[in-house]
Amino acid sequence: MHSKKIENYKLKLKLDDNQREILIGLLLGDAHLETQNGGRTYRLKIEYSAKNKKYCEHIYEIFRDWVLTPPREKIKNRNGRVSRNISFNTVSHGSLRFYAKLFYQNGKKIIPKNLTKLLTDKGLAYWFMDDGSMKSNDSKGVILNTHSFSKREIAKISVILKEKFDLDAWERKQKDGYQVYISGHSYEKFVDLVGKSIHPSMGYKIPKPRRTQLPKE
Repeated sequence: MHSKKIENYKLKLKLDDNQREILIGLLLGDAHLETQNGGRTYRLKIEYSAKNKKYCEHIYEIFRDWVLTPPREKIKNRNGRVSRNISFNTVSHGSLRFYAKLFYQNGKKIIPKNLTKLLTDKGLAYWFMDDGSMKSNDSKGVILNTHSFSKREIAKISVILKEKFDLDAWERKQKDGYQVYISGHSYEKFVDLVGKSIHPSMGYKIPKPRRTQLPKE
């Protein structure tokens, strides 16, 4: 597309409710926003390991109207370690500035002050797909890898998960920062919240059902 055509095309773009919910989860996870014009407009950057190609393509389909070039694979070589990633960018757009102001302060990603209002169960599902894992099959505890956020922010997240979703959560210290830990006691409730939004390629992340113990005869 020529630049004039692109600018006219951008005028028609508007995030729908589904995209807004998912965008919150993605920005809490690995996605980020960047500006090339001093903050007037922003674009969403999505990048995953090539092994998560199907999930990346799923995100692309959600934001397809906002993307001019489909996901592309690229090879990175860092200190001799070669990795294959797949990524795409949306167009730069003024409406993404709202989210940049929520999630960034002095170039650093932060937790929005109104996260309680913004985060839905669908957003939580996409956050979990990006940055979540299980502690173990036995404990059924769920971890959100929130190392880039401060301890105070993670404490705030834990409170939100408790007050809004009734999940038993707290901050968990690690060598490189803090994680959010959701207790195995909240296993069934967590699966009920996020299960319907989990993409099939990420289904392996969902805790397996507890084994039921049959009464002895």
